[in-house]
Amino acid sequence: MFTWREIWLKIKKKGNVKWGGGLVLIFVLTAMFGPVFAPYDPLAIQLEERLTPPRIEHFLGTDELGRDVLSRLLYGARISLAVGLIATALATLIGLILGTWAGYFGGWSDRLIMRLVDCVLAFPGLLLAIGIMSVIGPSLITLFIVLALVGWAEFARLIRGLILSLKEQPYIQAAEAIGCSRIKVIMSHLLPNTLPLVIVAASLRIAGFILTEASLSFLGLGAQPPSPTWGSMVKSGAELYLLKAAPWMSLSPGVALAIVVIGFNLLGDGLRDILDPRLR
Repeated sequence: MFTWREIWLKIKKKGNVKWGGGLVLIFVLTAMFGPVFAPYDPLAIQLEERLTPPRIEHFLGTDELGRDVLSRLLYGARISLAVGLIATALATLIGLILGTWAGYFGGWSDRLIMRLVDCVLAFPGLLLAIGIMSVIGPSLITLFIVLALVGWAEFARLIRGLILSLKEQPYIQAAEAIGCSRIKVIMSHLLPNTLPLVIVAASLRIAGFILTEASLSFLGLGAQPPSPTWGSMVKSGAELYLLKAAPWMSLSPGVALAIVVIGFNLLGDGLRDILDPRLR
């Protein structure tokens, strides 16, 4: 395991961590404080200013209802950040519990959990999310739950593999030999040693969940109107006549999505290079 000082020194040497972390930091600050600086109400309809091109009054223009694109972009960042963090936290928690149980206790529970993981991973994540959302019905809360149900299997398989390798280590066998309970072995010895790789996997998964949320919103299965989401903003400007008359409607949220995903991927790749013990 690396010490915190070693990790910090490696972070300063990794350009992708700096760039990725900078982009992620800007995204987080935008989501937290963007509504404070939003020049207009993102839901305010002003038909007399519909499809206004970018200018001083509307820096990124307006949409087909006269709503300010910049204000909707800033408010939409909050939804994207919430979806990425909450869905990843739920998926990680489910995967951590089931993967640890399967890897440490083994037996029939291991076989059952792994068959369930195989069933979930047999379907493309987006297709499975679309199917579940179509049955349950679209809403923001439902979106959190569905993304967690779609994403937990990857974490469970990763954590199970880590637990299987760690529980054969001499210090784990020594802890069991001196009478440490299974719960203490798991909480004090196994889970702390899985956290670095779990953090890396989670940082990469956040970007995937943000893209999935945008895809579902584009299909009308995410947060429902009038909530401003980046996916729904891309959809609203995807009509052929709007792409010609007002390309900024889709271009602005599309570029924002690309920058955020690149930031999280750079950060995740950099953290993997630093924290993965196999890459020392």
